[in-house]
Amino acid sequence: MTRLFNDPATFAEDMVAGFAAAHPEHIRAVHGGVVRAQKSPRAKVAVLTGGGSGHYPAFCGVVGEGFADGSVIGNVFTSPSAAQAYSVGREADTGAGVLFMFGNYAGDVMNFGQAAQRLTSEGTPARTFAVTDDIASAPPEDLAKRRGIAGGFTVYKTASAAAEEGADLDEVVRVAEHTNARTRTLGVAFAGCTLPGQREPLFTVPEGKLGLGLGIHGEPGVSESALTSAEELARTLVEGLLAERPEGVTDNRVAVILNGLGATKYEELYVVWGTVARLLADAGLEPVRPEVGELVTSLDMAGCSLTLTWLDDELERLWLAPADTPAFCRGRLTHADGPVAAARATTPEPRAAAAPSALELATGAAAETSATAVRALRAAHTVLHEQEEALGRLDAVAGDGDHGRGMCKGVDAALAAAETAHAEGVAPAPLLAAAGDAWAAEAGGTSGALWGAALRALGAGLPADRAPEPAEWGAGARAALDAVTSLGGAEPGDKTLVDALDPFVTAFTRGTGAGEEPAAAFAAAAGEARTAAEATAELRPKLGRARPLAERSVGTPDPGATSLALVLNALTPLGG
Repeated sequence: MTRLFNDPATFAEDMVAGFAAAHPEHIRAVHGGVVRAQKSPRAKVAVLTGGGSGHYPAFCGVVGEGFADGSVIGNVFTSPSAAQAYSVGREADTGAGVLFMFGNYAGDVMNFGQAAQRLTSEGTPARTFAVTDDIASAPPEDLAKRRGIAGGFTVYKTASAAAEEGADLDEVVRVAEHTNARTRTLGVAFAGCTLPGQREPLFTVPEGKLGLGLGIHGEPGVSESALTSAEELARTLVEGLLAERPEGVTDNRVAVILNGLGATKYEELYVVWGTVARLLADAGLEPVRPEVGELVTSLDMAGCSLTLTWLDDELERLWLAPADTPAFCRGRLTHADGPVAAARATTPEPRAAAAPSALELATGAAAETSATAVRALRAAHTVLHEQEEALGRLDAVAGDGDHGRGMCKGVDAALAAAETAHAEGVAPAPLLAAAGDAWAAEAGGTSGALWGAALRALGAGLPADRAPEPAEWGAGARAALDAVTSLGGAEPGDKTLVDALDPFVTAFTRGTGAGEEPAAAFAAAAGEARTAAEATAELRPKLGRARPLAERSVGTPDPGATSLALVLNALTPLGG
């Protein structure tokens, strides 16, 4: 279990502070993550890796010359927020554009995508790339739906090396696409990991069994089989990957990673590697600088994964290119004027944060609407903290177990922002916008982005100079639903929070449109949301991290729908 921490809620922040203190020659901490200690003296594409913490040395451990220019660091197993990604992108940019690279998870896709859009709109070209190497998470005909696990290390390395050589943004993206198309990973788990502050692992594996096809966010394997010998395990991994050899690829040189997930000893990995090397040779494959060790972990999970990347001349050159980072060093980096160490520049001063935009002041009845919003967030704060562990357990059935903690971090930030705005006399729309932005920034993940968008959209539909009419409350609720579905792409039946939000909005707008008092319409709609959330137990997830474990999820309500229903039923009645 994870034993060493202070406050579990600040585990990621405390880790980053210590990491920066330990490696000042390589990195410096910035809002949202870390960047290289010294910016490149020339304009080059800034390659930024990122995701939730708990995976060291991925992602921050490979920031340095020859590898990543920075890393965006979210809470444990939770994607960083768009605000964090944007901040790191601004700090790392040297004038040639930014490429965000991450595993293919809904929250990462959403938040990094928003950050890239914002940077591009401000004149900094920014792109995103999601790695899809996990062969257990979707069949070959659905490659785009596969998760990104340890194979991301190879993709990040080659793309970073291309950027270091001076390739432009389009070319770096092409290298990432090319590497990803030739990369396959299969992993197994022997025991689940434990989040900081929790006593029980996110999942367990029966004695004498292994979970085949694990995720790196504490997700269990997609199936279980007998754990026999290291030789049999090696055979399972190699045969699984060889069966997925990319179509049309004739090259026999492969980059190979035998990756430990946090609690598997290096000696055990080398025992497995002995058989892997023999089986690859028997298959006519030539490993090129294989890596055996911990490169993409999952806290203290016991298990390992095997990655193969089929190389060509270009990818071999980039895979072997020198790098100097806290966790990965290869070769000797030099510049035209001598060794890297002699060419390091003075650490640039951090950019000043942009000043917040002016907020509109509220008076009279509008101020009471702002007060109602604050009371509602206080009620949400209470119920989410009461149910944090229960929501985490619910999420751990087929996900990564971080939902309760993420919701608490989000509502904490939202409530603080709303209370500050209300004390300053801010109108409902900017107050809810501030609360939504704070929720998204601090919670990260898919839920953080969706709750942030919903609060902002709700506020945008409310008047600034008077109390809302019943129909305006309904229109605001509808706007919140539209924002969530537009951003996340979910529909009713996908087993997400939309399955509770949609019936709530339908019932609420129907009630307010029929002339019911908003408080009464709200209470009735919240009841429908609770019923709908419970009914998600019978659904199979079609989106998000639970999708690869769809069968395991059946019989358990969706955590996002459940937390939404809890909040809706705990809110202070509107206008009360």
